[in-house]
Amino acid sequence: MTNNRLEWQSLVPDAAPYQTLFATAPDMAPITFAVTQPRLENGLTLFCHPQSRPRIMTVKAQESRAYLAVIAGVVDTLLPDNEQPVGSHYQIAGTRATLSPALPQGGPFVADTRCLYREWIEPEQLFGRAGLLNGEVVLHPGAVHQVNGGVLILSARTLLAQPLMWLRLKQIISEGLFRWVSPDETRPLPVSIPAMPLNLKLIIVGDRHGLADLNEMEPELVEHGLYGEFEGELPLTEPEDMATWCAYINTLADSQDLPRPAENAWPMLLTQAVRFSGDQGSLPLCPEWITALLSEAALYCEETLLDEKALDAALQAKAWRESYLAERMQDEIELGQILIETEGEVIGQINGLSVLEYPGHPRAFGEPSRISCVVHAGDGEFNDVERKAELGGNLHAKGMMIMQAYLISELDQDQPLPFSASLVFEQSYGEVDGDSASLAELCALISALAQQPINQQIAVTGSVDQFGNVQPIGGVNEKVEGFFEVCQRRGLTGKQGVILPLANLRHLCLQPQVVEAVREGQFHLWAVSSAAEALTIITGVTYADEQQPSLLGAIQDRIAQVTAHERRHLPWFLRWLTWLSRG
Repeated sequence: MTNNRLEWQSLVPDAAPYQTLFATAPDMAPITFAVTQPRLENGLTLFCHPQSRPRIMTVKAQESRAYLAVIAGVVDTLLPDNEQPVGSHYQIAGTRATLSPALPQGGPFVADTRCLYREWIEPEQLFGRAGLLNGEVVLHPGAVHQVNGGVLILSARTLLAQPLMWLRLKQIISEGLFRWVSPDETRPLPVSIPAMPLNLKLIIVGDRHGLADLNEMEPELVEHGLYGEFEGELPLTEPEDMATWCAYINTLADSQDLPRPAENAWPMLLTQAVRFSGDQGSLPLCPEWITALLSEAALYCEETLLDEKALDAALQAKAWRESYLAERMQDEIELGQILIETEGEVIGQINGLSVLEYPGHPRAFGEPSRISCVVHAGDGEFNDVERKAELGGNLHAKGMMIMQAYLISELDQDQPLPFSASLVFEQSYGEVDGDSASLAELCALISALAQQPINQQIAVTGSVDQFGNVQPIGGVNEKVEGFFEVCQRRGLTGKQGVILPLANLRHLCLQPQVVEAVREGQFHLWAVSSAAEALTIITGVTYADEQQPSLLGAIQDRIAQVTAHERRHLPWFLRWLTWLSRG
């Protein structure tokens, strides 16, 4: 057990190698967009070139104002300056409108910006409006006129939700001509208004799903247009990468008029960054998350720089505001309404770990789930109760089948098992999906077959493949913290802990109270790479060993006893045929 036990130092990212860097971080100069987004910057440069042929570009990024603003700022620096006014001039005389080149002093249909972005826009705001007022033509410009000769940036959901607007916009871009239409589709314009030349490029920003829907509607966008992607993370492989990230944080802080982080705030900021990215080797580049964190912490800041005290106060307040639902779930366990054992040993029962996400709730949190298995005489069928009750998803069913295949392969039987088993998530009243409980289910199944009790002070998470290798899972921090909270409320014994996949080590970034409990030996984490290691830890018995009692040996002995008992009750000629078939 001690060989798999983790030291407290591995539970959080190590900030020690960057202390010298953090001391100079507050004075770092801002960096350009190309430093953190070289691929996207290259695509935008090509798109903004005057001789670039594609008129439409798609960019994979979040469809929020923060992302649109960043992309618009880059585009504005890449576009060439227009020395001459871009647009046209309408001369109105009653119900007659004529078109002429733009006047030097400008006008309503002369572009006043080179790049314009909108998170959401209505057709009238985009195209303007034409009509008659007191017998005279009235023309109101739209966003396309404001940005004539430049780049318009829109979200994919705006275009998907308004397909007629998208079709008209696409026609304007492809023809290079803006035609006035009636706001009432059932009635044409009462007067004839000349179409005006319009030179426009469009960047569509959307997530994977939005761009996929757009591509299904307009496949030529991806086939013939430019594509870019806002990279959400910066790989942390060299010290220079941390320096780049620090400079990037300073750049965002300066652009939003926020205080830069002080030297003592950087280690805490690094911890929060790893929790957000879910990987100790990745630093988030999300401008929305970074500016939101700095903005909230700035409210608690009394110094020129954002210090550790202000950042910690903001984080504590945020966690407290969002903790109501998680606390109520923990109260249910403490009051015995959700049955979770954290002491003793039970055959065929184990504490699995789940991550709960509720629509509209900003934070996912972990909660232990009691998984039980019962075994009885049968024909070797494994009953997944969740699946049969139509509460188990496809991924959960896949994990169950893989787990069963591994066990059958390990037992190496030339005939079906003389047992049937039933596995269930106790007190689950919604859909169960994902394969992250397959290791726990395998442990419960083997415990029931071997009649070897499981230590209830230990929870298990991880998925298994057909060879018994333990694979990484998501939400490992939330899962560990959820079980720790249950144990802490009942009193830490020094023997409680969580078994997790070895491959999840790089994802660990636990709360300070968990790290402190591990440091003091009051709570433990074990990292395993195989199901055999997990079973040995949780039962205290070797998984497979011909020289001493083992779990696999106990199962094979039990199968042999049942088979021998069944043979004694067979007629003599069937026993003789069975003996012949075995050679």
